[in-house]
Amino acid sequence: MKTNETNTKLLLRLKQDDKVAFYKIYVKYSKRLYSFVYPFIKQEADTEEIVQEVFLKIWEKRKKIDAYASFESFLFTIAYNSTISLFRKRINEKKYLEHLYALQNEKKAPELIDEIQFNDLKDQVSNLIEGLTPRQKQIYQLSRESGLTYQEIAKKLNISATTVKKHMANTLSFLKSNLQTNMIAAFLYVHLFL
Repeated sequence: MKTNETNTKLLLRLKQDDKVAFYKIYVKYSKRLYSFVYPFIKQEADTEEIVQEVFLKIWEKRKKIDAYASFESFLFTIAYNSTISLFRKRINEKKYLEHLYALQNEKKAPELIDEIQFNDLKDQVSNLIEGLTPRQKQIYQLSRESGLTYQEIAKKLNISATTVKKHMANTLSFLKSNLQTNMIAAFLYVHLFL
């Protein structure tokens, strides 16, 4: 009974903005709240944060506290609700981080596959170019690697532009038919990069 009377007196003083009464309530209940919350949280920093949050709410709601009701029930209900809120926050943070991680992996995977496919195609084209006739290889390299036009190649090799065009058409046809990969990717590769 003495405890309830003491609580009632302290709470009545707290409702009048008495900081000493607030401090006495804090000293009386902070360790008990810590012992109540810690088994759920199992982390000292989070447990201390919840205890501080509970007392902050007590101070903020001091005018509305019923000094004659069970203060302990009120106090531990706030502690319990704050603990549940922290759990929800951590779960949402974890889900959000998992979501970001999944987005990152989804974004990286296609880029990695694209890069692997591109390098594979590039290697296949290099190997196929080695199988061309010397003249086809020379024309292909002057066109695609040196960037010369058919007219410039014809002039350089002392052949007609029509012959250069025919060699390039045969070379591109050979490459398209011998690339061993997805036909769409091969088609795009040949037309965009060759």
